[in-house]
Amino acid sequence: MTVTSEATTRWKGTLAQGSGTVSLDSSGAGTFDVNWKARSEGSTSVTTPEELLAGAHAACFSMAFSHALTENGTPPESIDTTASVTFKPGTGITGSHLNVNAVVPGLSREDFDRIAADAKANCPVSQALAGIEITLEATLA
Repeated sequence: MTVTSEATTRWKGTLAQGSGTVSLDSSGAGTFDVNWKARSEGSTSVTTPEELLAGAHAACFSMAFSHALTENGTPPESIDTTASVTFKPGTGITGSHLNVNAVVPGLSREDFDRIAADAKANCPVSQALAGIEITLEATLA
């Protein structure tokens, strides 16, 4: 089965002075404001394409990691993942850093590191981001 997800952006104006909204159409989960100032300078009230991408990367990695841990016979109690996607104006997206903290009873540190690295390399969002550096910091709690 193939699933297609959709989001729509409505933009008005120039890049520097304009603004828009991103609507998550498939789920209806929300509509979010976007603008260049937030993207190039940061913001605590307006999202960016990179923040949306970070959410997708964190969710995808967590799912892939959970699946791999379960397949290993060591299902996780919990996985908390933060993805930090870096954007440099004039250059673009330069990297994504995954910071994960997981509670996985009965798993050695060596196996944890191996499975986390494999999930990083093979989650579909990581594969889609193959043109940028993806780093991983993983803590076994």
